[in-house]
Amino acid sequence: MTISYNWLCDYLPETIDPEKLSKILTSIGLEVESLEKYESVKGGLEGLVVGEVLECTQHPNADKLKLTKVDIGKGGPLHIVCGAPNVAAGQKVIVAGIGVTIHPIKGDAVTMAPRKIRGEESQGMLCAQDEVGLGESHEGIVVLPEEAIVGNPVKEYFPVYTDWIYEIGLTPNRMDAMSHLGVAKDMCAYLSHHNRKPARPKLPFVNQFKIDNHDLPIIVTIENTAACPRYTGVTISGVTVQVSPQWLQDKLKAIGQRPINNIVDITNFILHETGQPLHAFDADEIAGHHIIVKNLPENTPFLSLDGKERKLSHEDLMICDGDSKPMCIGGVFGGLNSGVKEATKNIFLESAWFNPVSIRKSSLRHSLRTEAATHFEKGVDISACVTVLKRAALLIKELGGGEITSDVVDVYPQPKEKTTVVLKNHYLKKLSGKNYHSDTVKKLLTTLGFEIMREGADELWVLVPYSKPDISLPADVVEEIVRIDGLDNIDIPTSISISPAIDELGLKEGVREKLSNYLVGLGFNEIVTNSITNSKYFDEATLGHTVKMINNLSAELDVLRPTMLETALESIAYNINRKNASLRFFEFGKTYSVRSTGHYKEDEHFCAYITGDAETKSWRAAGKPQDIYTAKGIAVALLQLCGLTDVTIDEPATSITGTQYAVKQRTTIVAHITDVSNTHLQIFDIKQPVYCIDIHYGALMQLLEKKKIVYAEVSKFPAVERDLAFVVNKSVAYAEIERTVKKTNIGRLQSVRLFDVFESEKLGTDKKSMAVNFTFLDDEKTLTDKETDEMMQKIITALEKDMQAEVRK
Repeated sequence: MTISYNWLCDYLPETIDPEKLSKILTSIGLEVESLEKYESVKGGLEGLVVGEVLECTQHPNADKLKLTKVDIGKGGPLHIVCGAPNVAAGQKVIVAGIGVTIHPIKGDAVTMAPRKIRGEESQGMLCAQDEVGLGESHEGIVVLPEEAIVGNPVKEYFPVYTDWIYEIGLTPNRMDAMSHLGVAKDMCAYLSHHNRKPARPKLPFVNQFKIDNHDLPIIVTIENTAACPRYTGVTISGVTVQVSPQWLQDKLKAIGQRPINNIVDITNFILHETGQPLHAFDADEIAGHHIIVKNLPENTPFLSLDGKERKLSHEDLMICDGDSKPMCIGGVFGGLNSGVKEATKNIFLESAWFNPVSIRKSSLRHSLRTEAATHFEKGVDISACVTVLKRAALLIKELGGGEITSDVVDVYPQPKEKTTVVLKNHYLKKLSGKNYHSDTVKKLLTTLGFEIMREGADELWVLVPYSKPDISLPADVVEEIVRIDGLDNIDIPTSISISPAIDELGLKEGVREKLSNYLVGLGFNEIVTNSITNSKYFDEATLGHTVKMINNLSAELDVLRPTMLETALESIAYNINRKNASLRFFEFGKTYSVRSTGHYKEDEHFCAYITGDAETKSWRAAGKPQDIYTAKGIAVALLQLCGLTDVTIDEPATSITGTQYAVKQRTTIVAHITDVSNTHLQIFDIKQPVYCIDIHYGALMQLLEKKKIVYAEVSKFPAVERDLAFVVNKSVAYAEIERTVKKTNIGRLQSVRLFDVFESEKLGTDKKSMAVNFTFLDDEKTLTDKETDEMMQKIITALEKDMQAEVRK
């Protein structure tokens, strides 16, 4: 949130230094993230002086340049080369001498230095509007009035508005501080408490509001009182829509607002002054002089202020005219035809309170994140609608003329009662860690707008002001007391007592730690990604069972992730874009989906992601890229680490995200390995292969819970290894070979390992040679050659029968 120092000081009872004010704001919970000086003209015209052109002659070496002699009131005349077409002798001009820095409207600041232009020395510059920040024009130099005094600072003729701007990191629960007046009230509470004397804000509300006549009454009807509990308004006739006065423009520009016209600028001014959004309608566009606050049928067309036609939802709260024609999305965005235009003479000014949930839904639904919507969705002071309305109406009369031509319409069918909170003294001490006197607490809360209902021996009953709708619990009241007292004043205890946990890790946590440590040893880094992601990453079939957010944080974060891959790809893309292309990540997280019964499902996953090179290029060897075989090896190693030694990898299958391999423990799928498709990678602008290992943690836990840990002595007898090369069809995958060998049920076969694949026309059409290593071991004796040969023959027979393999001899 942006706060202007000058503007804030308008409401404070005393002037406080900007730096000191910054520290106070941070100490009361309004953290100042930055404090910067603002100047309506960048650089403040410092160093620029009034000069008089004494001579102006043609440059001998350039048709479009002139040689001038300029008097600046001290020293001799400056010789300045100028290219402006309007420069002439006798003019009073803006001069930037040697060492002066100018700040153009566009581009970087420039410091003047002596230089030669086409062979002629130039000792400065005669300035145009855009070169010193006074305007956009570059048609020629600025010519000052004849009465301008040579040598005087230019800023005497062009007043520069200066200010200090605070950027405050406001937490979502502090809607009461989303305005200059709200911050001023907090400051006054702080000053009252710490200076031991009352400090009250200078409120801008004056009791001068009066109705001039009743020539243009507007009737208001609220059909949806849940979405709009209160709606107020008043008519001002005979206004003149024109440029705002300079003071109003300066205040708005200082906080980054663009002045439009006096009527719109007043509504923006009031918003940032009080926190109450207003909307001005062209009263002549309101059919029947009747406003109806209602919902319209689904897909009703609405032409909004930005010229776009939007299809409305039946949940959108609309401000309609007497013909039920939509004029505005209530609290969010105005309509093109009903807003204030240059020719507008009569306006109806709206000040209302809209339901925050309704506003947020409409705002996100139509991607309209307006300031009004931001304020309404956090909650505004429902009691201030009429007060703020009168303040704005008087400002419009002052700056735009006209008369107030109707009573103040205030439709408030069910007035809201104030929230009651009971604060116990021992609870205050427990949460704050500090002993507060009861009188101190009462004074502090009173300065914040709380009303004391009654006081007991150990408790205080208070009514919460309407400006603080977030406060409903005793803990909220404690927070108010502590922050005004100063968060820096919380006592730090001299000792802290803790009870360390001695429970052993359960199976789930133990396996997670084991897998994590193993991957860290392989050079992996753990990532933690958001479980809320963007629906645009998924196709319609996936979205059909995806959990959608009802009240999403933003338009981009609208679903709970159905898979882990997409949020990881965001992290991978982020790193690749910063020249960190060789990556090894792992993550423990959850995915979410909707069952066919309508119930929600939550699954745990342990995922690893690899991309780029496994080995960095060096003088000894070229870089070795990570590939699908790297991913398969890591996946098998992770499962073996958990005790699953007999896993198999199925044939590849095509999925939405790429080529996928199912990893099984017998018939149970325990993981998937994905070679992410280029199409899917393009969504994230990734141009290098990415491989994903997704271990289904729930399935893994079920297998491990059934598995018994068996300890066996290391065999005293040597293992026997045999190699076998054979020719098979090219279409035969190694996984099929491995399954065929396992079917032989040779108990003394310890391992099977593929170590070579060879293809050549000499082997025959569509043939390849595979070389496999077999390791045999008997725990009770040394294997003989005869026994080993018998086992090898059994394997050969199985391969020849099932795989039509031809053993190479």
